[in-house]
Amino acid sequence: MNTESGDTELEQILDGIGPRLRRLRRERGLTLEALAATTGISVSTLSRVESGRRRPTLDLLIPLARAHHVALDQLVAAPASGDPRVHLRPLRKGRGSVLVPLTQYPGRVQVFKQVLAPRQPELVTHAGYEWLYVLAGRLRLILGAQDFTLRPGEVAEFDTTEPHWFGPADTSAVEILHLFGPRGDQAIVRARPSTIDPAPPTAPNPPSTTS
Repeated sequence: MNTESGDTELEQILDGIGPRLRRLRRERGLTLEALAATTGISVSTLSRVESGRRRPTLDLLIPLARAHHVALDQLVAAPASGDPRVHLRPLRKGRGSVLVPLTQYPGRVQVFKQVLAPRQPELVTHAGYEWLYVLAGRLRLILGAQDFTLRPGEVAEFDTTEPHWFGPADTSAVEILHLFGPRGDQAIVRARPSTIDPAPPTAPNPPSTTS
C-alpha cells in the first residue's frame, strides 16, 4: 500500500470515530453531560470529538470505550488483521464462578456464558428479561414462590422484575448460556416441554450477572 492510499484510509478511519461515538451514546440514552460525568471528559471535548472538530486520542478513547462497554477496536473500526479468531476475556467472579461476555452491543440483548459455583440462594429483582439455557450440570431456578430444576438442553425465560435466583441444583457447578434483554424484549421459543421437570412460566419482559 503506498503512502497516499494509507493516508486516505487513516483519514477515513478517524472521520468515522465521531459519528460512531455519537450513535453509541444515543443508543444508550446518554446525554453529553451524563457521559462527561462518567468519563471525566468535558462536555465541550465530547461534543467536538463527536462532531469531528477534534481528533480522538487514545487517552480519550479508552475511557469512552469503557463507558460504552465496547472494545477499543469497535470505536476505531480498524482494518481487519487477517486473524479470524475471537478473543474472549473470561471474568472470574466470587466463589469460583466465571462469566464470559459473548456480545458487546450496548442497549441490546447481551449474551454470556457462565459457570456458576454452588452458593446460597438470594433472590433479587431488576428491570429486564432473561433467558437461561443449560449446557452442563443441573440448574436450580427460584422464581417467586416456584422452584424449578433444569437439565442440559432445557430453557427458562422470565421477567426479572419477579424475585428470582439461579445457580447449581447440587454441589457441582452448572454451565449455562445467559441472555439478558432490556425490558420489553421477549424471545419466541419453540420447544417441546420437559416431561421430567415443569418449565418456568413465560412472563412478559442483560441476563443478570449477579442473580
